[in-house]
Amino acid sequence: MRCVVYDERSGRAEHVGCPEGGDGHAATLGRLKELAEGEFAWVHLDEPGEGDLEGLSERLGLHPLAVEDAVQAYQRPKRERYGDVLAVALKTLWYLRDGPEVETGDVMLFTGPHLVLSVRHGPADPTAEAARRLEEDPITLKFGPVAVLHAVLDTVVDSYSEAAVRVRTDLTQLECRVFAPARDDLTEAIYSLKREVVEFRDAVEPLVPVVQELTGPREGWPDEALPYFRDVADHIQRTDTEVHSLDELLNSALDAHLARMGTWQNDDMRRISAWAAILATPTLIAGVYGMNFAHMPELGWAFGYPLAITMMVVSAGLLYRAFRRNNWL
Repeated sequence: MRCVVYDERSGRAEHVGCPEGGDGHAATLGRLKELAEGEFAWVHLDEPGEGDLEGLSERLGLHPLAVEDAVQAYQRPKRERYGDVLAVALKTLWYLRDGPEVETGDVMLFTGPHLVLSVRHGPADPTAEAARRLEEDPITLKFGPVAVLHAVLDTVVDSYSEAAVRVRTDLTQLECRVFAPARDDLTEAIYSLKREVVEFRDAVEPLVPVVQELTGPREGWPDEALPYFRDVADHIQRTDTEVHSLDELLNSALDAHLARMGTWQNDDMRRISAWAAILATPTLIAGVYGMNFAHMPELGWAFGYPLAITMMVVSAGLLYRAFRRNNWL
């Protein structure tokens, strides 16, 4: 558990000591009861159970369904209103280059009049970076708890943009391999990257309307905060467009790769057919002169055998030259 109390006027951040176990919850709840005018608190929990949220949910007046979502995680990005509390579910995302693999987690934010509660599931923790940004640029703290919501949203969306750049780089490398002279089967690699892009899209696409809803005037929100959310909405829209573009390019890369594989198979069949035709002519000649009829021309001629061999070599050579000229060999 982490707890920070912010002063909206001075931008001061007070880190509340939260020891492990029940003492930490007691200390946090005690400090929340002592919030002065112009102060708000941000409490963060990592993968909590229902007991961890009991006191905080009562302090915020959270609906049981909101508590259930926070504990179970794996929620689709969404926005819900529970009285004075705004609940926003986000998907965290990070890209493992060694895979390549896209991994996702969950963050839920509950924003009340003087309290923000964030709950994280998964290895990625955008709240630490968001807290750092707030302390480095405390001017947004005058917005109150809304500032925390913006900071976390901005951090998550920035991570989306970084992951999109990395996926674009891997896709470019994959496209170069698709059109390289080497005959590598890249079907599995393309499908693997496409599966990660689909997971990426499932995190980004549902968040677009959620952020768009936060860009208009809202009761209890300062109008000065709206441009900040519009900036986040612009970034998430751009990333969403980029992800859809990556998905379409992967479809095109797969189609191009399958077409090239078909071309390789056609080339192989042409070569096989050409060699079969070259071998078929000597076989035909040998078959005719190997029938051993008593009255057959050239059987008693001294040059009959050399003539048959010459016919085989000449016919095979002419066919080989014709096939080479037509790029069949």
